[in-house]
Amino acid sequence: MQDPHNAAPTPGPGGSSDALLRLIADSVPAMMAYYDLPGLRCRFANQGYAAYNGHSTESILGLTVQQAIGDKAWLAIQPHVERSTQGEHVKYTREQTLPNGEARMIEVNLIPHFDADRRQIGSFVLITDITERWRAERTVRQSEERMRKFTEATDEAIVFHRDGIITDGNEALYRLTGFALHEVLGLSIFNFISPEWRATALEYTRSGREDPYEVTIRHKDGHAIPVEVVGKTMPLHHADYRIVVVRDITARKQAQEREAFIALHDPLTQLPNRHFLMEQLSQVLSLARRRHGRAAVLFMNLDHFKTVNDSLGHHAGDQLLCNVAERLRQGVRDADVVARIGGDEFVVVLTDVQTPDDAAMVADKLLDSMHGVFTVDQLPLTISPSIGISLYPDHGGSADVLLRRADAAMQHAKDSGRGNRQFYATSMEASALDVLHQERLLRDAIAHNDFVLHYQPQIGLADGTLQGLEALVRWRHPERGLVGPDEFITFSESRGLITPIGRWVMREACRQLKAWQDQGLARVPVAVNLSALEFRQRDVAAEIAAVLQETGLAPQYLEIELTESVLMHQTGQTLNTLHAVKALGVGISIDDFGTGYSSLAYLKRYPIDKLKIDRSFVTDIPDKADDVAIVTAIIQMARSLQLKTVAEGVETQGQIELLTELGCDVIQGFVVAVPMDAQATGSWLQR
Repeated sequence: MQDPHNAAPTPGPGGSSDALLRLIADSVPAMMAYYDLPGLRCRFANQGYAAYNGHSTESILGLTVQQAIGDKAWLAIQPHVERSTQGEHVKYTREQTLPNGEARMIEVNLIPHFDADRRQIGSFVLITDITERWRAERTVRQSEERMRKFTEATDEAIVFHRDGIITDGNEALYRLTGFALHEVLGLSIFNFISPEWRATALEYTRSGREDPYEVTIRHKDGHAIPVEVVGKTMPLHHADYRIVVVRDITARKQAQEREAFIALHDPLTQLPNRHFLMEQLSQVLSLARRRHGRAAVLFMNLDHFKTVNDSLGHHAGDQLLCNVAERLRQGVRDADVVARIGGDEFVVVLTDVQTPDDAAMVADKLLDSMHGVFTVDQLPLTISPSIGISLYPDHGGSADVLLRRADAAMQHAKDSGRGNRQFYATSMEASALDVLHQERLLRDAIAHNDFVLHYQPQIGLADGTLQGLEALVRWRHPERGLVGPDEFITFSESRGLITPIGRWVMREACRQLKAWQDQGLARVPVAVNLSALEFRQRDVAAEIAAVLQETGLAPQYLEIELTESVLMHQTGQTLNTLHAVKALGVGISIDDFGTGYSSLAYLKRYPIDKLKIDRSFVTDIPDKADDVAIVTAIIQMARSLQLKTVAEGVETQGQIELLTELGCDVIQGFVVAVPMDAQATGSWLQR
C-alpha cells in the first residue's frame, strides 16, 4: 500500500511491503479504514472493518462512508465526519447493538491526513471495541452512586481517607462536626481528633484494625463529641484507602455517667448510698489502721418520720429528707462521710477521731441542728433524730460490724426516749439465744415446706397482654403468721439455709406454672429470684435443668432474677454459669436495677435479657424530676444494649402514661394486681 500524497492510498500490486502492511492491519484488534477527500470513498479497510460493516476488503473499496456503513449509522456519525473533513482529529464513543442483541461500546478516532502542503487529502478511521472497559466503568459508577445514596441516608458520619488525608465524606459528617465537606477535603483526619486520643487513632489506622473503638472529636464550635469509630481498609490498584464510620455516642455516655452516679448515690439526696458508704468506710478504717488512729460511725434515724409521710404526703417527706441531708453535710468536715442508706436512715463516718468525746460532740451538734425548724411546703416542722455511735477500734474492726453496732446503739437511743445519742454496748445486740431460736424455726420450716408462693403478674405496656409472673416466697411463721422475704432471706443466707429454700421455690414455681399451662392458662414465663450467695453456692444450671425435666416445664417459660451483686463478681464461674443457664433457654433478668453497683461493662459482658427498674425510682414519677431522669436513663441504656425493661411498683395511671412515653416494655405493680396465692392467681388468669 503506497503512502498517499496527492492521491489516496491503494493496495499495492502484491509487493512484500504491501503484504506486510495488509498482514499487520488485519491482525491488530481494531478496525481500520481510509477514506479520501473530497468524495469520502474507501481506499483501504482491514478485514475487521470490512466484515463489521458486511463487506469484504475488496468489495468495500470505492464505497462512500454512507454506502459502506449504511444510512442509519451514517446519520449517527455524520456530524463527527464533517468535523474530521475540516481537519479536526475527532474522537468519540458510540454504543452498537449486534444482530444477536448484545450491546457493545466502540471508540472511534477520525484522524485527518494531510499532504506535504498541509492540505487534507483524506481521513484514517480507527475503531476500538472498549465494551469491557465501558462495562467496568459503568459498574464503578453505579457502585459509587449506590454508596452515595447509602451514605446520605444514614445518620452516621462516613469519611474516606488515604494515608489520613480526607478525600470524601457524607452529609452526616457536617451534621456531626459542623464542618462542610469542602472545609475538610485534603486535611488530615487526625486533626479533628482530640489530642489525648490522637496517638490511639494513629495506631488504630496504621495497624489496619477494623474493630470499633471510642475516641473524642472536636466540633467546629470547639466542644468535644464522644464517638464510636469503625474503620475498614479498601484495596485499590494504586493505593489502599480507608472508610471510617463515626457514630455519636453522647447519649450513651450520658446514660453511662448517670448510671455510674446512681449506682453509688442515693437519687433523692445525692448522698452516697449503702454500697458506696461501705467502700468509703473500709478505706477510712484501712487508713486508721495504718496510722493507729480512731474513727467513729454515727447511725441516725428520724423519729416518727412516718407521721410526716402519712399526714403531708411522700413529696413533703422527700423534701424533709433532702433538708436533713443538707444539714448533715454542713455539720461535719469535708473529710467526713455522710450517706443515706435507706428510708429515713443516715450514716455519718467521722475520720481521725481522737477520743470518744469527739464523736459525742459531733453527735450533739447534729442533734442541735436537727432540732431547728424545717420548712416543708411552707409549713414549719420540727423533728428529733436518734443517733447510735460505734467506735473503731473499740467496737469492731470492719465496716459491717461497726455499722451493725451503730445501728444497735441507735435502736437503744429510740428505746431510751428518742431524740438522743447512745454509744454501743455489748448488751444492745440481740442475744445468741434469740438467733438460735430464729434459726431453729427456720430449719423446721424448711423440713416441713412451711412456705407458700405468691404470684404478681407483669403486663406489656404496648398491648396490655400478660408477659410473665414473678414468684414471691412467704414463710408461714408459727408465731407471726405469713412473713415476707425481707424478714428471713438475709437471715437464712447468714445461717447457710438459703439453698434449700431456693430449691423449693424453683421447683414449686415451675410445677405450678406447668399445672396452669395444662389448664390452658399462663403461656408466659415465671420469674424466680436467686440471691448472690445462692448463685455462688449452687450449681444453678444443673439444678434448673433437673427441675425443668422433673416438672415438664419448657425452658422458655422460666426466668431467673439476679441482684446486681452477682455481676460484680467478675469470675469465670459466674460467666460460665450464666451462659450455661442461657444455653438451656432460660431467661435472665437483673432485679432492683439502679440500687446496687451497676456497670455497663458487666451488662455488655453477660447474657442478660431484662432490667427490672427498682420500685424506689417508680413510686414518685411523674412528679419527681430526679426519678424521671433516672428511669429515663435506665430505659435508654437498656435500649442501647437491646435489653427489655420492667418497671416495678407501678400504682397509678400517671406512672403508666410516663413509662409508655419513655419506652418501658413491661410493668408490674398494684395497678395491675397485688401478689396473689396460687388459687387467687389461677382465678385471675381465668378472668
